[in-house]
Amino acid sequence: MKKETINVGIGFATGRKQFLHLLKSYFLNWQESGLIGDENIKINLFVAYDLKYRGTKKADYTAIPGAISALIENTFFIGSREIAQVQYELKQYGIAGEENADLLFGKGYAAQRNIILYYAIKNNIDYLLFLDDDEYPVVVTRNKNVALWSGQHVLTKHLENIAAADITCGYHCGYISPIPAFEFTPELPEAAFQQFIGALSNDILNWENMKKVLQNGGVTYADTDILIAEEVLSEPEIQHTKFISGSNLCLNLKDPSRVFPFYNPPGARGEDTFLSTCLSQREVLRVPCYTFHDGFSAYKHLLSGVLPRQLKPVDAASESVLRRFYAACVGWIRYKPLLLYITDRGHYQERIKTTEEQLKQTLPMICDYFDTKSFMKILPELRKYAANVEKHYAAFEESKTLWAKLMEVLQDPPSSLEYQDLSH
Repeated sequence: MKKETINVGIGFATGRKQFLHLLKSYFLNWQESGLIGDENIKINLFVAYDLKYRGTKKADYTAIPGAISALIENTFFIGSREIAQVQYELKQYGIAGEENADLLFGKGYAAQRNIILYYAIKNNIDYLLFLDDDEYPVVVTRNKNVALWSGQHVLTKHLENIAAADITCGYHCGYISPIPAFEFTPELPEAAFQQFIGALSNDILNWENMKKVLQNGGVTYADTDILIAEEVLSEPEIQHTKFISGSNLCLNLKDPSRVFPFYNPPGARGEDTFLSTCLSQREVLRVPCYTFHDGFSAYKHLLSGVLPRQLKPVDAASESVLRRFYAACVGWIRYKPLLLYITDRGHYQERIKTTEEQLKQTLPMICDYFDTKSFMKILPELRKYAANVEKHYAAFEESKTLWAKLMEVLQDPPSSLEYQDLSH
């Protein structure tokens, strides 16, 4: 009996010049795992690129070598022109107007993922795997002071399990946290930093996990028990969420009506977090595969097969590291009000007040320790986003409504749709 052909989508929301190098590594990984050459698996590539993020040009994403291009069923490159066309289609479908046409497909992290998701569903993709452009298909563990490396069959693990789930999500190792390594002092004792982390805390950030990362110099090593057991786990629902991450994430698209869009408040992160609050009636499986997150772009040579024996601590004295840490703190605090409003509305005001007090007490110490006043801006950001939480919640709900209408239209699209030339 002939096996069913599976249309697999690989989605990259990218803005880094190393994209083509990364893509080559993944294709070599898929060849090694046996997926390339399997006539029942058709790989389709979706690349949403942002030329402004790192000052790149379109060819940094589209100049795929012929040897790789020949192995791809279909390739979709999605830039500003394609996004504008989809916004235009929303208006033509009667789904959105001028005031909300960019809610799903505007700017930001959620919008990039949504445009990939839309293209994938429109082109009859069965399963869509999101990968980040700074995550590699390798895993690192530690034996005493030596880093031990192994390849990971990320796509294979997801395909083995996604048919029985709505979402499958893998694990992450490497430089996941943007918090640098540093020593506690009388000016910044551990208790104060714990309080600061408590103020920022969300679904992925908490003191228990952060303390382990700090003890390892900012590095997260893979859990060998997970690698050995290879157990697939059903993700539990905790505080109205089922934890997922935005990458190493596979979505089952066979029934588009079960798919939710991504959302984040303007200028914030949390697009995966807000999707996680929609999954109460969805099956989410945790699959035993890791990707290595190169959050500081310090280990690009991993893509060329150079495996370090030791991973260096994240240097708090580095200006670029400190900027990334600050930007992450701002991103976290911007989406905390909406997350609390969704998951713990009964205690929302109380918890916002507690967060504000924690920041008042700890931000001066953080600024003095890192010799910058920038961190003082975090408190006004909290107040601003808390003041707009109802507006952001309404936008979150509206995004889901618009998406549901769009999925209905895709099931029975109009026979003709005017094309608008947006090339100029």
